[in-house]
Amino acid sequence: MVSIDESLKMNLKTETTQIMDIFEKGKVLKICAPMVRYSKLPFRSLVRKYDCDLCFTPMVVAADFMRSVKARDSEFTTNQGDRPLIMQFAASDGQTLADAARVVCPFTDGVDLNCGCPQRWAMAEGYGACLINKPELVRDMVRLVRNQVDNPNYSVSIKIRIHKDLRRTVDLCQKAQAAGVSWITVHGRTAEERHQPVHYDAIRTIKDSLAVPVIANGDIKSLSDVESTHQLTGVDGVMAARGLLANPAMFAGYEETPLECIWDWVDIALAHGTPFTCFHHHLIYMMERVSSQPERKVFNTLCSTSAVIDYLHHTYGT
Repeated sequence: MVSIDESLKMNLKTETTQIMDIFEKGKVLKICAPMVRYSKLPFRSLVRKYDCDLCFTPMVVAADFMRSVKARDSEFTTNQGDRPLIMQFAASDGQTLADAARVVCPFTDGVDLNCGCPQRWAMAEGYGACLINKPELVRDMVRLVRNQVDNPNYSVSIKIRIHKDLRRTVDLCQKAQAAGVSWITVHGRTAEERHQPVHYDAIRTIKDSLAVPVIANGDIKSLSDVESTHQLTGVDGVMAARGLLANPAMFAGYEETPLECIWDWVDIALAHGTPFTCFHHHLIYMMERVSSQPERKVFNTLCSTSAVIDYLHHTYGT
């Protein structure tokens, strides 16, 4: 495992794949979403073992990322098995996004602009879902990255939420397409909606309005959800977040986290030196469906890696 600036010094082998080749006709891509704190290198390594086709990093604020080496080292680590990989940035101006894209280009297969985060702090800074109301800015940001990254195979994508007036969303997407966007991920809710049903009809309308690939996001909790979402929307890929946290083996067809996956996580997390809080939180998510309430009560109070491993051995065996 290496940080990005260490990688430059070590001359890490960084061959960029033909990323658009992963979109094969008739195949639905299975994708791990960008998740703050959670979709870091160890978790990406885990889901890749269980039929995940493409992983995103957590959202990183591009301006902070560019500010210092220390920020880059803390925000982004990778290794040679961590591909294909998309780096997601929050940005409010094209030059900062393009600068960040040029830095990560040798270590990733593309950058994604977050236009969907509904959190108040992000929108107050001009990031996230507020960008869906600035289609010309999004268009210009995509174009600037496309023009300034010296690699024609490098992808530039956006992840959006929808408007109540879907015509505005289609207009945004078509402007991004004209600027050279590689694909668009659509979370099928508005910025105001949290747990309301996903608007699959809206995703279908967007897909039918574009020539570039479209990825659907929202409420994907099983492999059957992947197939049903594809049937409803005609999309080229399906992205999961909470569903993968609860079951990292979901894309491989498991209905709940298999024991093998839990031990895989232990091995991967220990090998990467994952901080205990992150290591433990992932296991809490994974074991929610496979353990009883009394078991969860005990497990959630454990406060050391050795205590967790002892508990797992005692409760589940090797």
